[in-house]
Amino acid sequence: MNVTITDAKLAARVLRSDLARDGVAISHSAALELVAHQLGHRDWNTASAALADSRGLRGAVPVLRVQDERLAREFYVDHLGFRVEWEHRFEPGLPLYTRVSRDETVLDLSEHHGDGTPGSVVWVPVGDVRALHRELTARRHPRLRPGVDHDAPGGPTLEVIDPFGNVLRFCETSD
Repeated sequence: MNVTITDAKLAARVLRSDLARDGVAISHSAALELVAHQLGHRDWNTASAALADSRGLRGAVPVLRVQDERLAREFYVDHLGFRVEWEHRFEPGLPLYTRVSRDETVLDLSEHHGDGTPGSVVWVPVGDVRALHRELTARRHPRLRPGVDHDAPGGPTLEVIDPFGNVLRFCETSD
């Protein structure tokens, strides 16, 4: 069986979840390291390079500028249902750089001046935009009441704007 990087990341999430259920808390990065070792690699970076498809580009990760960590977490984690994969600060009190993901969508959020431009647009393909709309409507947000534009180019689209002016367009494509 050929293990892909997606398989390895899923294994890390399952490992972390199973351990948490047994009262053992580990970070996502620690789970990735453990999976890398199980696959016979020295560390996650080595495993990631070995498992990557070297024939072409890998998925791009948009960097969105955020100015307030608390608001970013409330929006991306609490409202949209993303989970934090990892966080980085050069030292306490300095700006946050974090990666969030949900299913196959990965976003980097940065408080660093010069990273990203407020007002950026990210187009995100989804399998069922109406189901996502129902989910977000059930998890009410004080500033948002988005609807689905059924006539949008590309397919039915749900557009949400984060507290920093960045636009996420969730589009259900017809293919």
